[in-house]
Amino acid sequence: MANYFLLPLLTVLLMLLPMGASGATEKPMTVVRVGVLEFGTVNWELELMRKSELAKKRGVDLKIVPLASADASTMALQGNAVDVIVSDWIWVSRQRAEGNFYAFAPYSNAVGSVMVRADSGIRQVADLKDKKLGIAGGPSDKTWLLLRAYAQRTLGVDLTKFAQPTYAAPPLLNELALRSQVDAVLNHWNYAAQLEVHGMHSLIDVPQMLKGLGIEKPIPLIGWVFREDWAAANSAALKEFLGASYEAKAMLASSDAPWEVIRPKMRAENEAVFKALRSGFRAGIPVCSDPTLAAVAATFKVLADTGGERLVGKSKTLAPGTFWSGFSLAPCKEF
Repeated sequence: MANYFLLPLLTVLLMLLPMGASGATEKPMTVVRVGVLEFGTVNWELELMRKSELAKKRGVDLKIVPLASADASTMALQGNAVDVIVSDWIWVSRQRAEGNFYAFAPYSNAVGSVMVRADSGIRQVADLKDKKLGIAGGPSDKTWLLLRAYAQRTLGVDLTKFAQPTYAAPPLLNELALRSQVDAVLNHWNYAAQLEVHGMHSLIDVPQMLKGLGIEKPIPLIGWVFREDWAAANSAALKEFLGASYEAKAMLASSDAPWEVIRPKMRAENEAVFKALRSGFRAGIPVCSDPTLAAVAATFKVLADTGGERLVGKSKTLAPGTFWSGFSLAPCKEF
Protein backbone atom coordinates (compact mmCIF):
# COMPACT_ATOMS: atom_id res chain seq x y z
CA MET A 1 0.00 0.00 0.00
CA ALA A 2 1.43 3.39 -0.98
CA ASN A 3 2.73 5.66 1.77
CA TYR A 4 0.47 8.52 0.80
CA PHE A 5 1.02 10.16 4.19
CA LEU A 6 4.53 10.97 2.96
CA LEU A 7 3.31 13.08 0.06
CA PRO A 8 2.85 16.41 1.86
CA LEU A 9 6.36 16.20 3.31
CA LEU A 10 7.92 15.13 0.02
CA THR A 11 6.06 17.88 -1.83
CA VAL A 12 7.49 20.48 0.54
CA LEU A 13 10.94 18.93 0.16
CA LEU A 14 10.79 19.17 -3.61
CA MET A 15 9.75 22.82 -3.42
CA LEU A 16 12.79 23.53 -1.26
CA LEU A 17 15.32 21.43 -3.12
CA PRO A 18 17.71 23.16 -5.52
CA MET A 19 16.46 22.69 -9.05
CA GLY A 20 18.21 23.65 -12.23
CA ALA A 21 16.50 26.10 -14.54
CA SER A 22 14.82 24.88 -17.68
CA GLY A 23 18.05 25.55 -19.51
CA ALA A 24 20.17 23.57 -17.07
CA THR A 25 21.03 20.96 -19.68
CA GLU A 26 22.48 23.74 -21.88
CA LYS A 27 25.18 24.33 -19.28
CA PRO A 28 28.19 22.03 -18.97
CA MET A 29 27.16 18.83 -17.24
CA THR A 30 28.94 17.82 -14.05
CA VAL A 31 29.87 14.15 -13.84
CA VAL A 32 28.95 12.42 -10.57
CA ARG A 33 30.29 8.86 -10.31
CA VAL A 34 28.09 6.71 -8.07
CA GLY A 35 29.45 3.39 -6.88
CA VAL A 36 26.78 0.81 -6.05
CA LEU A 37 26.50 -2.92 -5.48
CA GLU A 38 25.55 -4.49 -8.78
CA PHE A 39 22.32 -6.04 -7.48
CA GLY A 40 21.64 -3.65 -4.58
CA THR A 41 18.28 -1.99 -4.08
CA VAL A 42 19.88 1.44 -4.59
CA ASN A 43 19.92 0.58 -8.29
CA TRP A 44 16.13 0.88 -8.35
CA GLU A 45 16.19 4.57 -7.50
CA LEU A 46 19.17 5.23 -9.76
CA GLU A 47 17.37 3.50 -12.63
CA LEU A 48 14.41 5.84 -12.22
CA MET A 49 16.74 8.83 -12.00
CA ARG A 50 18.40 7.71 -15.22
CA LYS A 51 15.33 6.76 -17.24
CA SER A 52 13.34 9.83 -16.16
CA GLU A 53 16.43 12.05 -16.62
CA LEU A 54 15.97 13.47 -13.12
CA ALA A 55 19.70 14.04 -12.69
CA LYS A 56 20.27 15.20 -16.27
CA LYS A 57 17.60 17.89 -15.94
CA ARG A 58 19.55 19.20 -12.95
CA GLY A 59 22.84 19.37 -14.83
CA VAL A 60 24.26 16.13 -13.46
CA ASP A 61 25.82 13.52 -15.73
CA LEU A 62 25.15 10.39 -13.68
CA LYS A 63 27.78 7.67 -14.06
CA ILE A 64 26.88 4.42 -12.30
CA VAL A 65 29.86 2.24 -11.32
CA PRO A 66 28.93 -1.36 -10.38
CA LEU A 67 30.89 -2.74 -7.42
CA ALA A 68 31.14 -6.22 -5.96
CA SER A 69 30.76 -5.63 -2.21
CA ALA A 70 30.42 -3.09 0.58
CA ASP A 71 34.18 -3.25 1.14
CA ALA A 72 34.74 -2.63 -2.56
CA SER A 73 32.50 0.45 -2.28
CA THR A 74 34.49 2.05 0.53
CA MET A 75 37.76 1.15 -1.17
CA ALA A 76 36.57 2.75 -4.41
CA LEU A 77 35.62 5.94 -2.55
CA GLN A 78 38.91 6.03 -0.68
CA GLY A 79 40.79 5.44 -3.93
CA ASN A 80 38.95 8.26 -5.74
CA ALA A 81 37.47 5.79 -8.24
CA VAL A 82 33.95 7.05 -7.44
CA ASP A 83 32.50 10.23 -5.94
CA VAL A 84 29.51 8.85 -4.02
CA ILE A 85 28.61 5.49 -2.48
CA VAL A 86 25.91 4.19 -0.16
CA SER A 87 27.13 3.36 3.33
CA ASP A 88 26.24 4.14 6.95
CA TRP A 89 27.05 6.96 9.32
CA ILE A 90 28.97 4.58 11.58
CA TRP A 91 31.66 4.20 8.92
CA VAL A 92 31.67 7.95 8.26
CA SER A 93 32.00 8.80 11.95
CA ARG A 94 34.84 6.31 12.39
CA GLN A 95 36.68 7.75 9.41
CA ARG A 96 36.26 11.31 10.66
CA ALA A 97 37.57 10.33 14.10
CA GLU A 98 40.69 9.04 12.34
CA GLY A 99 41.14 12.25 10.35
CA ASN A 100 39.56 11.08 7.09
CA PHE A 101 36.82 13.55 6.31
CA TYR A 102 33.83 11.95 4.66
CA ALA A 103 30.20 13.05 5.07
CA PHE A 104 26.75 11.48 5.01
CA ALA A 105 23.36 12.49 3.59
CA PRO A 106 20.35 10.25 4.38
CA TYR A 107 19.14 7.79 1.79
CA SER A 108 16.86 5.33 3.59
CA ASN A 109 15.38 4.30 6.93
CA ALA A 110 14.85 0.77 5.59
CA VAL A 111 15.83 -1.80 8.17
CA GLY A 112 16.01 -5.51 8.73
CA SER A 113 14.00 -7.62 11.11
CA VAL A 114 13.95 -11.00 12.80
CA MET A 115 11.69 -13.29 10.78
CA VAL A 116 10.06 -16.44 12.14
CA ARG A 117 7.64 -19.06 10.88
CA ALA A 118 4.08 -19.08 12.18
CA ASP A 119 4.56 -22.59 13.59
CA SER A 120 7.92 -21.83 15.22
CA GLY A 121 6.49 -21.20 18.68
CA ILE A 122 8.59 -18.04 18.86
CA ARG A 123 6.38 -15.16 19.98
CA GLN A 124 8.91 -12.85 21.65
CA VAL A 125 12.66 -12.35 21.83
CA ALA A 126 12.78 -14.39 25.05
CA ASP A 127 11.63 -17.40 23.02
CA LEU A 128 14.92 -17.34 21.08
CA LYS A 129 16.59 -19.16 23.98
CA ASP A 130 18.69 -22.03 22.58
CA LYS A 131 17.21 -21.44 19.12
CA LYS A 132 19.25 -21.34 15.90
CA LEU A 133 19.32 -17.69 14.84
CA GLY A 134 20.65 -16.91 11.37
CA ILE A 135 22.25 -13.47 11.01
CA ALA A 136 23.17 -11.52 7.88
CA GLY A 137 26.18 -9.25 7.89
CA GLY A 138 28.45 -10.93 10.40
CA PRO A 139 29.14 -10.39 14.11
CA SER A 140 29.54 -6.62 13.72
CA ASP A 141 26.36 -6.03 11.73
CA LYS A 142 24.63 -2.99 13.23
CA THR A 143 21.17 -4.60 13.27
CA TRP A 144 22.54 -7.62 15.14
CA LEU A 145 24.29 -5.32 17.62
CA LEU A 146 21.05 -3.41 18.21
CA LEU A 147 19.20 -6.69 18.78
CA ARG A 148 21.89 -7.76 21.25
CA ALA A 149 21.63 -4.42 23.07
CA TYR A 150 17.83 -4.72 23.14
CA ALA A 151 18.02 -8.22 24.65
CA GLN A 152 20.55 -7.08 27.22
CA ARG A 153 18.41 -4.08 28.21
CA THR A 154 15.02 -5.81 28.29
CA LEU A 155 15.92 -9.39 29.26
CA GLY A 156 19.35 -9.08 30.84
CA VAL A 157 20.80 -11.72 28.51
CA ASP A 158 23.69 -11.94 26.06
CA LEU A 159 22.16 -13.20 22.81
CA THR A 160 25.50 -14.59 21.66
CA LYS A 161 25.13 -17.17 24.45
CA PHE A 162 21.36 -17.11 24.98
CA ALA A 163 20.62 -18.16 21.38
CA GLN A 164 22.70 -20.08 18.83
CA PRO A 165 23.80 -17.43 16.31
CA THR A 166 25.11 -18.42 12.91
CA TYR A 167 26.31 -16.01 10.22
CA ALA A 168 25.73 -16.35 6.50
CA ALA A 169 25.01 -14.37 3.33
CA PRO A 170 21.43 -13.03 3.01
CA PRO A 171 20.31 -15.37 0.16
CA LEU A 172 21.63 -18.43 1.98
CA LEU A 173 19.90 -17.38 5.20
CA ASN A 174 16.58 -17.21 3.39
CA GLU A 175 17.13 -20.70 2.02
CA LEU A 176 17.97 -22.01 5.49
CA ALA A 177 14.88 -20.36 6.94
CA LEU A 178 12.57 -21.79 4.29
CA ARG A 179 14.05 -25.25 4.84
CA SER A 180 13.57 -24.90 8.62
CA GLN A 181 17.31 -25.30 9.16
CA VAL A 182 17.30 -22.21 11.37
CA ASP A 183 14.54 -21.24 13.78
CA ALA A 184 14.69 -17.51 13.09
CA VAL A 185 16.61 -15.23 10.76
CA LEU A 186 17.79 -11.63 11.08
CA ASN A 187 18.01 -10.41 7.50
CA HIS A 188 18.00 -7.22 5.45
CA TRP A 189 14.62 -5.65 4.67
CA ASN A 190 14.39 -6.82 1.05
CA TYR A 191 15.14 -10.43 2.00
CA ALA A 192 12.72 -10.20 4.92
CA ALA A 193 10.05 -9.05 2.43
CA GLN A 194 10.61 -12.22 0.42
CA LEU A 195 10.26 -14.37 3.54
CA GLU A 196 7.00 -12.60 4.36
CA VAL A 197 5.59 -13.70 1.02
CA HIS A 198 6.43 -17.29 2.02
CA GLY A 199 4.36 -17.01 5.20
CA MET A 200 6.95 -15.88 7.72
CA HIS A 201 6.42 -12.79 9.86
CA SER A 202 8.46 -10.24 11.76
CA LEU A 203 9.23 -10.99 15.39
CA ILE A 204 10.95 -7.63 15.96
CA ASP A 205 12.32 -4.92 13.72
CA VAL A 206 14.82 -2.10 14.26
CA PRO A 207 12.27 0.58 15.27
CA GLN A 208 11.01 -1.78 18.00
CA MET A 209 14.58 -2.46 19.10
CA LEU A 210 15.28 1.26 19.28
CA LYS A 211 12.14 1.92 21.31
CA GLY A 212 13.24 -0.74 23.76
CA LEU A 213 16.51 1.18 24.06
CA GLY A 214 14.73 4.47 24.72
CA ILE A 215 15.13 5.87 21.19
CA GLU A 216 11.70 6.89 19.92
CA LYS A 217 12.53 8.66 16.65
CA PRO A 218 13.04 6.89 13.30
CA ILE A 219 16.56 7.29 11.98
CA PRO A 220 18.22 6.97 8.58
CA LEU A 221 20.52 3.97 8.73
CA ILE A 222 22.13 4.26 5.31
CA GLY A 223 22.89 7.22 3.11
CA TRP A 224 24.93 8.78 0.35
CA VAL A 225 28.55 9.06 1.46
CA PHE A 226 31.22 11.23 -0.17
CA ARG A 227 34.52 12.96 0.53
CA GLU A 228 34.09 16.30 2.25
CA ASP A 229 36.68 18.05 0.03
CA TRP A 230 34.93 16.75 -3.10
CA ALA A 231 31.59 17.97 -1.72
CA ALA A 232 33.05 21.43 -1.10
CA ALA A 233 34.41 21.63 -4.65
CA ASN A 234 31.22 20.26 -6.21
CA SER A 235 28.59 21.56 -3.81
CA ALA A 236 26.07 22.61 -6.48
CA ALA A 237 26.29 19.31 -8.36
CA LEU A 238 26.00 17.29 -5.15
CA LYS A 239 22.91 19.23 -4.07
CA GLU A 240 21.35 18.63 -7.48
CA PHE A 241 22.20 14.92 -7.27
CA LEU A 242 20.58 14.68 -3.83
CA GLY A 243 17.64 16.68 -5.13
CA ALA A 244 17.17 14.15 -7.94
CA SER A 245 17.33 11.36 -5.35
CA TYR A 246 14.54 12.96 -3.30
CA GLU A 247 12.51 13.57 -6.45
CA ALA A 248 12.78 9.89 -7.36
CA LYS A 249 11.61 8.94 -3.86
CA ALA A 250 8.63 11.27 -4.19
CA MET A 251 7.66 9.61 -7.47
CA LEU A 252 8.01 6.12 -6.00
CA ALA A 253 6.00 7.08 -2.92
CA SER A 254 3.14 8.74 -4.78
CA SER A 255 2.48 6.47 -7.76
CA ASP A 256 2.70 2.85 -8.83
CA ALA A 257 3.59 3.80 -12.43
CA PRO A 258 7.31 4.49 -11.80
CA TRP A 259 7.63 1.04 -10.29
CA GLU A 260 6.88 -0.48 -13.66
CA VAL A 261 9.84 1.47 -15.05
CA ILE A 262 12.25 -0.06 -12.54
CA ARG A 263 10.59 -3.46 -12.22
CA PRO A 264 13.18 -5.30 -14.37
CA LYS A 265 15.91 -4.09 -11.99
CA MET A 266 14.05 -5.52 -9.01
CA ARG A 267 14.27 -9.13 -10.21
CA ALA A 268 11.11 -10.00 -8.28
CA GLU A 269 10.25 -13.66 -8.75
CA ASN A 270 6.50 -13.03 -8.77
CA GLU A 271 3.83 -10.39 -8.23
CA ALA A 272 3.61 -11.00 -4.48
CA VAL A 273 7.35 -10.45 -4.01
CA PHE A 274 7.23 -7.35 -6.24
CA LYS A 275 4.49 -5.81 -4.09
CA ALA A 276 6.30 -6.72 -0.86
CA LEU A 277 9.51 -5.10 -2.10
CA ARG A 278 7.61 -2.00 -3.21
CA SER A 279 5.97 -1.70 0.19
CA GLY A 280 9.27 -2.21 2.02
CA PHE A 281 11.04 0.44 -0.03
CA ARG A 282 8.28 2.96 0.58
CA ALA A 283 8.35 2.27 4.31
CA GLY A 284 12.05 3.15 4.30
CA ILE A 285 11.71 6.61 2.76
CA PRO A 286 13.12 8.99 5.40
CA VAL A 287 10.64 11.16 7.24
CA CYS A 288 12.45 14.10 8.80
CA SER A 289 11.60 15.16 12.31
CA ASP A 290 13.35 16.80 15.23
CA PRO A 291 15.45 15.59 16.93
CA THR A 292 16.62 13.00 14.40
CA LEU A 293 20.28 13.79 14.87
CA ALA A 294 19.98 13.34 18.63
CA ALA A 295 18.42 9.93 18.01
CA VAL A 296 21.31 9.03 15.70
CA ALA A 297 23.83 10.09 18.35
CA ALA A 298 22.03 7.98 20.97
CA THR A 299 22.00 5.00 18.60
CA PHE A 300 25.71 5.45 17.94
CA LYS A 301 26.41 5.23 21.67
CA VAL A 302 24.43 1.99 21.92
CA LEU A 303 26.38 0.53 19.01
CA ALA A 304 29.69 1.73 20.46
CA ASP A 305 28.90 0.16 23.82
CA THR A 306 27.87 -3.13 22.19
CA GLY A 307 30.23 -3.39 19.22
CA GLY A 308 33.23 -1.69 20.77
CA GLU A 309 36.31 -0.40 18.97
CA ARG A 310 36.03 -3.07 16.29
CA LEU A 311 32.88 -1.37 15.01
CA VAL A 312 33.24 2.35 15.75
CA GLY A 313 36.98 2.79 16.23
CA LYS A 314 38.33 4.83 19.09
CA SER A 315 35.51 7.38 19.15
CA LYS A 316 32.70 6.73 21.63
CA THR A 317 30.48 9.50 20.26
CA LEU A 318 29.25 10.48 16.80
CA ALA A 319 31.98 12.57 15.19
CA PRO A 320 31.01 16.21 14.50
CA GLY A 321 30.27 16.83 10.83
CA THR A 322 29.24 13.23 10.09
CA PHE A 323 25.95 14.51 8.63
CA TRP A 324 26.70 16.88 5.75
CA SER A 325 25.66 20.43 6.56
CA GLY A 326 25.61 21.52 2.92
CA PHE A 327 22.14 20.12 2.32
CA SER A 328 20.16 22.00 4.96
CA LEU A 329 16.42 22.14 4.41
CA ALA A 330 13.53 22.97 6.69
CA PRO A 331 11.80 20.65 7.55
CA CYS A 332 14.98 18.52 7.29
CA LYS A 333 17.38 20.85 9.04
CA GLU A 334 19.71 18.12 10.22
CA PHE A 335 20.24 16.80 6.72
